[in-house]
Amino acid sequence: MAFEIIATGKAIPPNRVSNDELAQRIDTNDEWIRSHSGIGARHIADESIASSDLALEAAQQVLSMAVEKTGETAEELILSLDLIIIATVTPDYYGTPSTACLVQAKLGAKNAAALDITAGCSGFIYGLEFAAGYLSLNPARKRALVIGSEILTRVTNWEDRSTCVLFGDGSGAVLVEQTGADAGKRGLLRTILGADGTGAESIINRRGGSRQPFKKGETVEFPSVLEMDGRAVYNFAVKAVTGTIEKLLAEQGITVDQVDRIVPHQANARIVQAAGKRLGIPDEKFFLNIEEYANTSSASIPIALDELNRDGKIKKGDLIMTIGFGAGLTFGGNLIVW
Repeated sequence: MAFEIIATGKAIPPNRVSNDELAQRIDTNDEWIRSHSGIGARHIADESIASSDLALEAAQQVLSMAVEKTGETAEELILSLDLIIIATVTPDYYGTPSTACLVQAKLGAKNAAALDITAGCSGFIYGLEFAAGYLSLNPARKRALVIGSEILTRVTNWEDRSTCVLFGDGSGAVLVEQTGADAGKRGLLRTILGADGTGAESIINRRGGSRQPFKKGETVEFPSVLEMDGRAVYNFAVKAVTGTIEKLLAEQGITVDQVDRIVPHQANARIVQAAGKRLGIPDEKFFLNIEEYANTSSASIPIALDELNRDGKIKKGDLIMTIGFGAGLTFGGNLIVW
């Protein structure tokens, strides 16, 4: 059996904010942002939109593509879903209910189990592996919807110019199907997952959990926001990217020349470029769209996959490598035959 991605989708808020527009609100400029991150714009969701809304839109795009490919109706596809996984650090609600359950209800996917994954920017990579594992345990299980959905601008400290320029909102999704194809030649071939909890405070949202709950009557200077040690994250990320690429290649017994496209988490173009330089991988092997969307955390890789897929820049049989790193600290990568 193979676990193949048969459809992709994304949801991008229409409100696009360029670096120049952002510079009218905070003390920064386009040159500084681009030189430090490669970011040129970000998309910001309307206040009425939550992560589940973007996830639902991305899921509906996936289903529309799957209808064309399979000939099944949207209702048949929805009822065939065995699992919905949503990777997010910005759920609709604290703790419960899961955002995946909200999307399951909105879709009407009554036969699907549903859960959220909190693995930071590596969440989509974790989600793919967990989906394949769930499907593999029962040959009757057929399909899983894996979504990364984030509204990071709601947990951004807009008074911290070193971090607020980095984040954007969006959602990306894929439909994973268990097929009769050769597992060594189609679909998800290999995954590496890892974590280093000693770096937990490098990217952290301190307030609102059981460690530092909000208290009745207290005056809150800031809402619950992300804090990031940029230097620590950069050092971890470059090491995680290079190490994961090397390990995936070694375990699969291939060279990087055999990989058609590397799709990294879109956190910072400088991280990807530094990792590529260390490994001698040319820039054109990596797909980057961070200039348009900024860092959308768990949504960045599925958004990139959907862009590549819809633009015809990846085709059936291509070998794709995904690479992620993020809060936790977590890291991981997938090898996928498209």
